[in-house]
Amino acid sequence: MKTKGVRTNKINIVTLGCSKNLVDSEVLFTQLKGNGMNVTHESKKDDANIVVINTCGFIDNAKEESINTILRYIDAKEAGIVDKVYVTGCLSHRYKDELEIEMPTVDAWFGTNELPRMLKTLRADYKHELVGERLLTTPAHYAYLKIAEGCDRPCSFCAIPLMRGGHVSRPMEELVTEAKSLARRGTKELILIAQDLTYYGLDLYKKRNLADLINRLSDVEGIDWIRLQYAYPSGFPLEVLDVMRDRPNVCNYLDMPLQTGSTELLKIMRRGITREKTEALIQTIRERIPNITLRTTLIVGHPGETEAMFEETYDFVERMRFDRLGVFTYSHEDDTHSFSMPDDIEADVKQARADELMEVQQGISQELNQHKVGQTYKVLFDRKEGGYFIGRTEGDSPEVDNEVLVPASQYVRLGDFANVRINRAEEFDLYGEVIA
Repeated sequence: MKTKGVRTNKINIVTLGCSKNLVDSEVLFTQLKGNGMNVTHESKKDDANIVVINTCGFIDNAKEESINTILRYIDAKEAGIVDKVYVTGCLSHRYKDELEIEMPTVDAWFGTNELPRMLKTLRADYKHELVGERLLTTPAHYAYLKIAEGCDRPCSFCAIPLMRGGHVSRPMEELVTEAKSLARRGTKELILIAQDLTYYGLDLYKKRNLADLINRLSDVEGIDWIRLQYAYPSGFPLEVLDVMRDRPNVCNYLDMPLQTGSTELLKIMRRGITREKTEALIQTIRERIPNITLRTTLIVGHPGETEAMFEETYDFVERMRFDRLGVFTYSHEDDTHSFSMPDDIEADVKQARADELMEVQQGISQELNQHKVGQTYKVLFDRKEGGYFIGRTEGDSPEVDNEVLVPASQYVRLGDFANVRINRAEEFDLYGEVIA
């Protein structure tokens, strides 16, 4: 006589949004594994009966993707493919009450700071001995290191403080311990992330302590690259540049979201800086680190942005010649300061402005890349795709920046560095060959 089998629980974590969310998923992944549970991340199979969706609620497109993902797993639950659907992350934190009503078949909703409660629901214990330990979902040779949570900046358009709370730095000793643990397991590149790196230490040490932290991390044996992302321009601690200059394993790379090139719009955005001060900062950075790669992001279509303000931003991009640039169209977010202003710029106008900026940036990137032809760069290889090994230079962060492609006929080991001579350049990619 046949008996009905009991399905062993398997948990699949689905991550949406930014690298900060990815780190949160990795911490959850590590805690569940530490409890002896069968857990996977972004499983391609339909063999997990419990799904945890780590959502993003940053802008309209991200919210839509998160909602669509939740609905897909609700359908899977109703079809008997999964047993439980849990939702966490920024969207869940911000809209929990509304979502519970709209999606009653989701088994539980969790905020961004409710890891212990989520573990308890999943019948796992919060293991304090695993703090600072992380099982990576990225390739083992690079890892994001989140040095702080939340944000104290008053930017008019941003809902992050509503979802993540105020700025909270992680203790330096804890970060160094985590970096050492990652290095022992093969991590060669640390990518420092936070809502604002430059605020690091103000709460714990009563001063901006980013430079001291980078110095400590650069002493960790096995870490070849340390990369800085998400640095705010107002109050930027210039001593960071001294560390970047003096420490060979600190990448000459800085991601500094500037949002607009119009002083008037910067005031509306409550950014605490002017275009003139921004340009002076950029000049200082380039004088101190002449070969630095500068990445920025801009917003177009913010309430109050006139055509003249946009032209200022266009001119700003042309003159500053950023190495890397991304553009967002403004998203009208509930309860932000900007939400009190009319969102009266048409969607097609926003998109047209974004396209104009990316067109000028494409030309700048093409010119800058052409100057790299014939040069040799140290490249860290991430993956093999089609007929190429694909890697990055010191000036490129994973997922968002340029890539270096080497024909697969020249074998390289993934996760290793190699010297590559560039022989061809396109707008956003370089092609080359490995040299001895």
